[in-house]
Amino acid sequence: MIPRQEIGESLIIRKPDINDGIAIHELVSRSPPLDLNSLYSYLLFSKHFKGTSAVAEHKEEIVGYTSAYNHPQKEDTLFVWQVAVKEGFRGSGIAREMISNILNRRELDKIKYLETTVSPDNQASESLFTGLATKTGAGITKTLFFSQNLFGKSDHPPEYLLRIGPLNKRPLKKSRTV
Repeated sequence: MIPRQEIGESLIIRKPDINDGIAIHELVSRSPPLDLNSLYSYLLFSKHFKGTSAVAEHKEEIVGYTSAYNHPQKEDTLFVWQVAVKEGFRGSGIAREMISNILNRRELDKIKYLETTVSPDNQASESLFTGLATKTGAGITKTLFFSQNLFGKSDHPPEYLLRIGPLNKRPLKKSRTV
């Protein structure tokens, strides 16, 4: 792991663009246990949901990605779909910084809740979101969202919904933003 202080000011958190699609797809492919989606889906997120998504760039390389969107039935809720950080950069706070960057965007001032799903084998994500709840002074609930049988004959584990909020304060952002 590269210590956060060594990453320094060269880390930039920004909105993704379609030219990031291939790098995002490759990053997620190397980030188990995340489900790899089609390149097309990452292009769409970079085009249609860039206002609620982020990439972390270090020395012109994408080392982090967060996809999120406004919940269609809950205007005060941001749903975080995927968070990926390149091996070697994990554990340095980049995931939290990307989420903080998104939550601090002026156009998302109405967001009071954050939702995401986690599978039992993704302890890193559960720790990230539990820590985020603590840092923002918000409550957190965990309920079954998609049972394992909904995934058919695959070995996909169940997904649990984490709901964080109300967000009393925004997490601090440390990185340079563009």
